[in-house]
Amino acid sequence: MTEQTMHKKIWLSLAHMSGEEQKYIQEAFDTNWVVPLGPNVDAFEQNLTEYLGENKHIVALSSGTAAIHLGLLQLGVSAGDEVICQSFTFSASANPIAYLGAKPVFVDSEPETWNISPYFLQQAIEERIKQSGKKPKAIIPVHLYGMPAQMDTIMEIATHYGIPVLEDAAEALGSTFNGQKCGTFGEFACLSFNGNKIITTSGGGALVCSTKQEAQKTKFYATQARDAAPHYQHSEIGYNYRMSNICAGIGRAMSLS
Repeated sequence: MTEQTMHKKIWLSLAHMSGEEQKYIQEAFDTNWVVPLGPNVDAFEQNLTEYLGENKHIVALSSGTAAIHLGLLQLGVSAGDEVICQSFTFSASANPIAYLGAKPVFVDSEPETWNISPYFLQQAIEERIKQSGKKPKAIIPVHLYGMPAQMDTIMEIATHYGIPVLEDAAEALGSTFNGQKCGTFGEFACLSFNGNKIITTSGGGALVCSTKQEAQKTKFYATQARDAAPHYQHSEIGYNYRMSNICAGIGRAMSLS
């Protein structure tokens, strides 16, 4: 082994371009679709929807963190609530909980999957019910580094207690558990398309929704919650979370390759 090979770096996550990205980016410029909507966004969302299946509806957003935020918002998480997430994860799994004034309840992971332990999950739920008299508002399991969590057992526990699941599948697009794609188990799931993810849009994410109504509500909140009026009218608090048509061009190409 030479000194040169000993010092060669092997990158953990490196973006691989398909060769078609520039084509869709150029189309955005040529047609002046440089806003957070347009043909690339629509096509990228459709590609993801067709890939995941399970009758899911997908909304492209500015980040995976934004996706978790809007998912929790639609699950009714608010100040004073508690949301379970795993302790071994990136901070973006927990930050949106705090955005809403809720409290993250961290549950330890297991060595088999590196993800949330079903045993400790059930234990944490029982403890929260005993201490506060109410169950957690949601559960956020993470598929860390693309390794699926034990979703069959986790979903059984969630169903038993009537707690909705929001999957953090930011790193797991393409992974499956018992033949089912990660990101299709929960009521919601987040995907991430930052530069270190399975496919990238440079920066971006998506919320996987179970119903068309949830997807429409996601777009509403992500577009400043602007009401259907001939003037600027906002009856709810909204966010600037939509994905750029330029960035979506990168994802559109990568999701076809």
